[in-house]
Amino acid sequence: MTMQLSRRKLLKSTGALVVSFTFAGKVSDVLAQGAASAKPVALNEVDSFLAIDKAGKVTLYTGKVDLGTGIRTALAQMCAEELDVPFNSVSLVTGDTQLTPDQGNTWGSLTIQSAGIQIRNASATARNALLEEAAKKLNVKKEDLTIAEGVVSGGGKKVTYAQLIGGKSFSLKVDEKAKAKDPKDYKLVGKPVARVDIPDKVTGKFTYMQDFRVPGMMHGRVVRPPAYGAMLENVDESSIKNIPGVRVVRDKNFLGVVASSEWNAIRAAQQLKAQWSKAATLPDQAKLWEHVRGTKVVQDQVTSDTGSTKDALAGDGNKISATYDFAVNLHGSIGPSCAISEFKNGKLTSWSASQSTHSLRKQLAQMLAISPDDVRCIYLEGSGCYGRNGHEDAAGDAAILSKAVGQPVRVQWSRADEHGWEPMGPPTLIDIRAAMDSSGNVSAWESDFFIPQQTAGSFLVPLTGATLAGLPQKDDIAPGNVFQNSAIPYKFANVRTVCRRLENTVFRPSWIRTPGRMQNTYANESFMDELAATAKSDPIAFRKKYLDDKRGLELIDRLAALSKWETRPAAQQVDSGNVLKGRGVSYVKYELVRTYVGAVADVEVDRTTGKVRVSRFYLVQDCGQIINPDGVKAQLDGNIIQTVSRTLIEEVKWDRSMVTTLDWASYPIITFPDVPELHYDLIDRPNERPWGAGEPAAAVVPSAIANAIFDATGIRMRSVPFTPAKVKTALGSAA
Repeated sequence: MTMQLSRRKLLKSTGALVVSFTFAGKVSDVLAQGAASAKPVALNEVDSFLAIDKAGKVTLYTGKVDLGTGIRTALAQMCAEELDVPFNSVSLVTGDTQLTPDQGNTWGSLTIQSAGIQIRNASATARNALLEEAAKKLNVKKEDLTIAEGVVSGGGKKVTYAQLIGGKSFSLKVDEKAKAKDPKDYKLVGKPVARVDIPDKVTGKFTYMQDFRVPGMMHGRVVRPPAYGAMLENVDESSIKNIPGVRVVRDKNFLGVVASSEWNAIRAAQQLKAQWSKAATLPDQAKLWEHVRGTKVVQDQVTSDTGSTKDALAGDGNKISATYDFAVNLHGSIGPSCAISEFKNGKLTSWSASQSTHSLRKQLAQMLAISPDDVRCIYLEGSGCYGRNGHEDAAGDAAILSKAVGQPVRVQWSRADEHGWEPMGPPTLIDIRAAMDSSGNVSAWESDFFIPQQTAGSFLVPLTGATLAGLPQKDDIAPGNVFQNSAIPYKFANVRTVCRRLENTVFRPSWIRTPGRMQNTYANESFMDELAATAKSDPIAFRKKYLDDKRGLELIDRLAALSKWETRPAAQQVDSGNVLKGRGVSYVKYELVRTYVGAVADVEVDRTTGKVRVSRFYLVQDCGQIINPDGVKAQLDGNIIQTVSRTLIEEVKWDRSMVTTLDWASYPIITFPDVPELHYDLIDRPNERPWGAGEPAAAVVPSAIANAIFDATGIRMRSVPFTPAKVKTALGSAA
């Protein structure tokens, strides 16, 4: 992938000419510092988002990045649709802080919902301006013009976009009220379009971050402490004297090696003798939930408060309560994190798979005590990148090493680095209480969620390299918006939901797909099922009884149809065979303001082994206007498969000093034989605003499985993951 931009062409004439980039298969020179210095990146400028060259090709610039979710294709669809140009005439530049507007971090299923709308507005503004220019040039009324394939026609005449603006800037402010196309006229949006990245990925031509190289590059590895909090006491550089051309970099507790080849860097990191102090800062894992419950609460964040749960719970009626917990998870990225940095003449260029290059730019600048203007972060897709995993940390490592040796340095993490040192999803503990009358009606719902605090206004996870080296950075806690979906979508007379914000958590917290929303929905929907069972009610009918949302009710009805749901109370008749079968339902309105999801899981529980297998999974989703249905389905696939894995088998384990699940044997993930059969019903609403699909479906998976296990066995699994050992123990206890 080579980016080429002529400064002379860019600055030619009195106006800044915007020349689009060309992409080739080989990555050799993306440096060109300052080459695009005249290009605007402000969110209110059309030229920040769009350029049309002299051949009529469109370059779309976005601060969002494609983490493998297909947004490169979807955003190009939105742009091409509004401009009325061929889809294959649009190419993207993504996540380059020097060239793209800062549209926020790529997370939270917000790319299509927010950045997509910004791009649609910029494209509509450009289209309307091009129509006005064409009307003048052709001497035809604007309303009598039509556009097709980038050609404006009217009055028997025509003019191309290339002729109207090719190579010139728009010099226009984005009009957020610009007239966009009527959905009934869509040719691309709402249609399946093949993802542009897949062919090269299938044939092995795709350049992942892990494959990227720059001229003069050295290879670096960081020597990690044997325990969190360990101090570096001594380094014996003579221990690697047999490995040629290796430089040792030490800064306080940061220890790294730089070599001319990756193998020499690996050998040196393994062979270098270093003495560290002992440290045992982690809590006893066997007493994790006592530790969580005993951690200091710094804030009680009330997320909903209706009526008086105190009075309702003190009154007559049936009282039900349950406690749920969700283990610490890794991101489990298939490709360990990787980054390249070049520190030269007081400026830094960083290539990484960061989901937030604009935020990373600020972190690296602070760490190196330079201006953010002197840092350029460029996104390259990583082999395994979603959520805030280790890619930003690898970028920090590479920056420290590059500054020390004066050359570009590539840092490739090992599997043990990835599993042991990436930021992790924090443990979650939830208490829920409810009151029901003699008729099975819910009169009160009350819950407490024990979750880490969030540093106000911050979503920056401290960089490991900066921490070890004692370099300046904000010591923030950023677990993601983990309070979301603690409040419930159901209408009860008395409801109070509280997030008990904890002073700290076990590991450096970060967001993993559907942070908080998954754990909170797991508890809420499991407990909703417990109430349905107490009321001897059908789980779907019970939810509908308390749901006052037209779109939500429609979705649940379609879910019942898709799954061929048979109305009956859960666990009405538990089979006495060796393999027990059941099905469970779950529902969520994401963050209570957007994407609706409903699911039914079919499970098989082996009495002998305790293994749970999800045989089929049915899901209905309403994310408003669908941009690319195939892309949405791919997101659903990823959400379900990954979350089945997290629900059934994934769990970080540790001793008092360090994570011990440092490989795939000790931290297994789902394999192909255990992937469920998937069935979808997508509700497309072309005239509604589009919402995200990258996260919401994951929220319903754990609870659907838990409820299905109850239906099959009559036992409640309230502790994720539902490992064979846990299930077998529960079955034995219930016998």
